[in-house]
Amino acid sequence: MTLDRSDWLVREQAHQERADALTAEHRERARRGEKHPVWDFLFTYYGYKPAQLRRWHPGAGVELADAPERLEWRWYSPGTEPHAVFPDAARFAAEKSELAGLIERMLRRTASRPGQFGCFGLHEWAMVYRGDEHRHAVPLRLGQAGTDAVVENHDLRCTHFDAFRFFTPEAVPRNRSPLTRDEQSLFEQPGCLHAGMDLYKWATKLGPLISGELLLASFELARDIRLLDMQAAPYDLSAWDVTPVAIETPEGKAEYVRQQRGFADRGAALRASLLEAWLGESAVSHAA
Repeated sequence: MTLDRSDWLVREQAHQERADALTAEHRERARRGEKHPVWDFLFTYYGYKPAQLRRWHPGAGVELADAPERLEWRWYSPGTEPHAVFPDAARFAAEKSELAGLIERMLRRTASRPGQFGCFGLHEWAMVYRGDEHRHAVPLRLGQAGTDAVVENHDLRCTHFDAFRFFTPEAVPRNRSPLTRDEQSLFEQPGCLHAGMDLYKWATKLGPLISGELLLASFELARDIRLLDMQAAPYDLSAWDVTPVAIETPEGKAEYVRQQRGFADRGAALRASLLEAWLGESAVSHAA
């Protein structure tokens, strides 16, 4: 597939406008030097700046006609016509074989498993369990004793290592399974909120192999999941107009699972799209 310059410039402009709209509030807060306990995470944890998010790519193997300037961009190669270029998946795999293997394993293995929906977002509670210092300098909704009681009255079922690694030492042995970085792909499952958010991470790491449209879709999913993640957290975020999902109650649990299932469905579709865009149609059905 080859896109004429006039066509890909239109898509590029639309992408930039959409990206600017998605990051406008963050950029304005940054200009004022303001922190936000919910939304800063999307830019600090994932390390992808608004300027990078607005850079449009067509996706692996799609040629851009009359785009010689992009030969200076990483993982672009000359196309079939003079001055044409394309994002080169084979070149990425050769230069980043370990990363490519990790991303493929994480996407395939997560997609192959059924979702689990009984964690109720307690990873954030485990991060402050019996802790003297907390990740966010805001009050706990139930106070320290009330927060600790919620952890002690529930079964911790975290399956995501990058959440588990922030558990307090007292919370670690309470988790149903011990998790390690080396075994991350063995436990990741599509019901996990962080597995859904991390689709954005994998999209950023694949760079030009993922189209701008898919990149922004993954960002929007991460954004929506992040809100529920913090609504279900033990923090009092009323100063930022965040309405809690009180997972310590039956009603809160039901609401959490309802949204969690919706995010899992969105994540499954996006996970398949990332694999197809990167590795081709046959990749979607290929066994893990």
